[in-house]
Amino acid sequence: MSRLATRLRLPRRDGSLASYVPGPASSFRRPEKPLRTRVAIAAAHVVADPLAENQPGGPAHLDWEATLAYRRYLWSWGLGVAESMDTAQRGMGLDWPAAAELIRHSLREARATGGQVVSGAGTDHLAPGSARTVADVERAYAEQCAVVEDEGGQVVLMASRELARIARGPRDYERVYGRILDALHKPAIIHWLGEMFDPALAGYWGAAGLDRATENCLAMIAANAAKVDGVKVSLLDARREIDLRRRLPAGVRMYTGDDFNFPSLIEGDAGGHSDALLGILDAIAPAASAALQALDAGHIDAYRQVLEPTLALSRHIFQAPTYHYKTGIVFLAYLNGHQRHFRMLAAQEGMRSVLHLAELFQLADEAHLFADPEQACERMRAFLLLAGVD
Repeated sequence: MSRLATRLRLPRRDGSLASYVPGPASSFRRPEKPLRTRVAIAAAHVVADPLAENQPGGPAHLDWEATLAYRRYLWSWGLGVAESMDTAQRGMGLDWPAAAELIRHSLREARATGGQVVSGAGTDHLAPGSARTVADVERAYAEQCAVVEDEGGQVVLMASRELARIARGPRDYERVYGRILDALHKPAIIHWLGEMFDPALAGYWGAAGLDRATENCLAMIAANAAKVDGVKVSLLDARREIDLRRRLPAGVRMYTGDDFNFPSLIEGDAGGHSDALLGILDAIAPAASAALQALDAGHIDAYRQVLEPTLALSRHIFQAPTYHYKTGIVFLAYLNGHQRHFRMLAAQEGMRSVLHLAELFQLADEAHLFADPEQACERMRAFLLLAGVD
């Protein structure tokens, strides 16, 4: 690989262009046995069909082979897959009919390959503003949960925009979650998605402030502990996650959803650790796998050495407006050759600037995430040329 083939001129925020030569290809090794000290589940993105009309508000059309191939890739690194969640553009391009089909495909693929899948069930097939009572929300949840359980899958109960809109207080949340959890065949993962990821979820758990919301969430989990596998907290607040983690009922896992602080939360402290259900794991699968292999072997320094360089990349990808993080996730998959184009559902490829994506390229290289730096450079160069950077 020649330095000329991999030299780029990347745009900077002062308007200049700076020469950049990426480092060597990543050298992470796939695990020879299952990861054991932490549960690590990647919320996976989807690959759009680039020749279909994936318009905002229209039906989603996926490249099924590329989408499922990416799940096989994640499984090959020892990670589980969280299907049809917000990383898959749920509520921002992936409609329920496509999500349901994706769940069925992924669960069948997992059975054939031995991969782990958990699947998001929510209420997003309801038209905004259409729910009149909490019973309407219950029925919507039950309909989506049935799709997951009919395929033998495990449910992730996603936060409901309609419940956030009509609930009059914590009792409405207790009723809906209690009844849905009681009807499931397998314990579910509860997903508390903060408003930085979805502004429509402000006031979730029937409280305007996070302190009261935390108490309400804990009370609901305690009342249904036998039916709760764990809770995924996506609030980007490490202290709150640690406090909540320490107060969970015995046997209920904390799945970190904190893409700003995940290395320390997964490592843990004397009081315990978080498992992981993260969107950033989609982008950093080889590094995450290598770090967790080191943790399994008791090599804490090696764990930190591998994982900590990915933190700057993650904080960049998830910077405000946080809900546009999917653009960076898909762009990195494109640079690494996992899909042949940089197109997304609902035209979300346009939600981050050229400067943002140029910085992402350098941060991904510094975290040793390019399996083929020459290919990554070729694709980055073509992207910049299309953006007017000669």
